[in-house]
Amino acid sequence: MSLIAFTEIQPDTNCPCPGCRTERRSAAARHTPRRRVRAMAVATVAGACGLAALPGPAATAQAAETGRSPFPDGTASTPQGPAGPLARTPAKRLDAPEAASVTRAEIMRRAQQWVDAKVPYSMSAYRNGYRTDCSGFVSMAWGLGSNQWTGSLDQFAQRISKSELLPGDMLLFHNPSNPGAGSHVVLFGGWTDSSRTRYTAYEQTRPHTLKRSTPYAYWNNSSRYVAYRYTGLREGGGEETPGAFPGARAFGTGANNAHVTRLGEMLVARGATRFYTSGPGPVWSSADRAATKAFQEAQGWRGAEADGMPGPATWTLLTSGTGRDIATGSGGPPTGSAFPGRQHFRPGQSNDHVAKLGRRLVERGYGQHYSDGPGPRWSESDRRNVEAFQRAQGWRGAQADGYPGPETWRRLFA
Repeated sequence: MSLIAFTEIQPDTNCPCPGCRTERRSAAARHTPRRRVRAMAVATVAGACGLAALPGPAATAQAAETGRSPFPDGTASTPQGPAGPLARTPAKRLDAPEAASVTRAEIMRRAQQWVDAKVPYSMSAYRNGYRTDCSGFVSMAWGLGSNQWTGSLDQFAQRISKSELLPGDMLLFHNPSNPGAGSHVVLFGGWTDSSRTRYTAYEQTRPHTLKRSTPYAYWNNSSRYVAYRYTGLREGGGEETPGAFPGARAFGTGANNAHVTRLGEMLVARGATRFYTSGPGPVWSSADRAATKAFQEAQGWRGAEADGMPGPATWTLLTSGTGRDIATGSGGPPTGSAFPGRQHFRPGQSNDHVAKLGRRLVERGYGQHYSDGPGPRWSESDRRNVEAFQRAQGWRGAQADGYPGPETWRRLFA
């Protein structure tokens, strides 16, 4: 019996059947160096983990010729997003030669814009590219071009002393052990009293941007705040700085501008409340002149030096918070400082005493609970502001119930 002869036929190298595929893999393994086997294993593991294996040089060259992506689905090699630094990478230190140049006037103008707009506080929202929280607010005012946090803002500044503070500087408290526990930053806007115990703070806080009189250095964690000055600060620059005297023409009969308002506010902070039955406001009045005269006389000036018209010396003392305050009872309308009685400050009451109390709370920096007003009708906002003032005196319990008594009144109007 003759044997059947079989002829060995080599299959096409691209045959798709399972047997041919297995044979091709076995042959490749027999002739592949061990290092390539390990690389192939890594690529296999990478595919199993959901990570795309990068194409080889041949695939990349082919893509260049055809104009098609070397990746099977045509996507980029980094589907997670564009290349960039790791999250929370420490900010690069920006020293003075590299810092964006800005004047104090520019800093305070930007800060005031957010105050006027009452920008709502948020740690996730943005306005003009800046995060609307406390550190985003300072980043915006300083014009950093990036959103910093309380742990990096000091890299853009140099430490200064309390006596060196000027408008546009910052007061920073960063809690490194637990940044979420009390860390905060505010912009310094100028002293409001000669003893330098209170200042005007510009800050991004709940419910929105605020400008208010604040005890130095802050309401809480006061001893842990540090004063800093932006390294890119440019003095002058052809613009008015916050402490510069605007000129005699800004004051007097017929004057109507923001400088008159600012003068009145500074005078009120120095003891001139009794001269104003309303305001201060932008229109020059006899109250402005009488208050200015009283402040000048408090410095010991007489004659032409105390004519009630502000000059460079008067303006410098007011903006820097130096000099003597206006003494109680020195001229002007009666102070009416005697406590009018508890019956005026109860729900349903509406009288001038409530309005006077509200105005004084705002002047002393305790008006944060007013959404509008204050006005003559007693409200929960009045009670909460009085309570805040009482707690600031160290009182608790029934002593800080939000209803004014003789001692609350005396301290508030002292």
